[in-house]
Amino acid sequence: MDYRRLDLNLLVVLDILLEERGVHATARRLNMSQPNVSFALGKLRQFFNDALLVRIGNAMQPTPMGDRLREPVRRILETVDAELMGLPVFDPLRSERCFAISTSDIGELVFLPTLLEVLKDRAPGATLRCHSMPPQELERAMADGVVDLALGYFPDLQGSSFLCQTLFDHPFSCIVRRDHPTIGDSLSLDQFLGLGHILVSQKGRSQELVETRMQQLGLSRRIQLQSPHFMSVPLLVAGSDLISTVPHAVAAILATMAPLKLLPPPFETPLISLQQFWHRRVDGDPAILWFRTLIAQLFLGRDPSMSTDNATKR
Repeated sequence: MDYRRLDLNLLVVLDILLEERGVHATARRLNMSQPNVSFALGKLRQFFNDALLVRIGNAMQPTPMGDRLREPVRRILETVDAELMGLPVFDPLRSERCFAISTSDIGELVFLPTLLEVLKDRAPGATLRCHSMPPQELERAMADGVVDLALGYFPDLQGSSFLCQTLFDHPFSCIVRRDHPTIGDSLSLDQFLGLGHILVSQKGRSQELVETRMQQLGLSRRIQLQSPHFMSVPLLVAGSDLISTVPHAVAAILATMAPLKLLPPPFETPLISLQQFWHRRVDGDPAILWFRTLIAQLFLGRDPSMSTDNATKR
């Protein structure tokens, strides 16, 4: 018996026929015409070389072959429905999913406090794993499913393989020690250019926006220290007359570690476009869809670091 010749739709008809014991009732259940049900029954009889159902009185009764087929046919249809046709679902309240995200230099500071707090209620079993990697490595990791979502400033994630949503634009701030001898509550361009600077230099990161803008304006200043790390900056600035220009969220956090004050740059600086990125291959994944929808609900048009400025501008 060549099962490749058996149409799955015929098994659907047979399943209902064996349950309803009649062509009319089967046609009504399947929203088919009675002639089409009768035609399907004829093809089934031909395939199995058996009558399958015979009329006895006012009802049709299955033959022994029909009885034997009842459970296998039902199992086949249930398997197809569950494994092939059923849409995958994601239940955040029951899930123990670990969401893998890659964050930029300010991503963790801006997004994670709010995200962790909300996940406690909406997906209490879910966890987060953060990655930081070069652009090419990140592209491969997202294509391979190692990283679910990239959050922050990622100018290199481009091309048709990636989808993104802009959440909000984020500004820069300058930080100086709170008792700076020449800087008060405002910062002039001459003061800015006359001070020694600490430059946090990370290739492909947001700091390049400031450097590019200064080159466009023809501005130059003395860089006294260049470092790839933010964490040494607050103590270095607090213990000197140096200045540093960093993303505002970074500045706000650094000011909780040392006596610093935040000031707006004395020239127009670009805004950092903070976005969420995901690979096209997981666009329909229910868990990732839920996760990025949650992020949009929390951050679309809302920069949490700007709504809760700690008392660092005094």
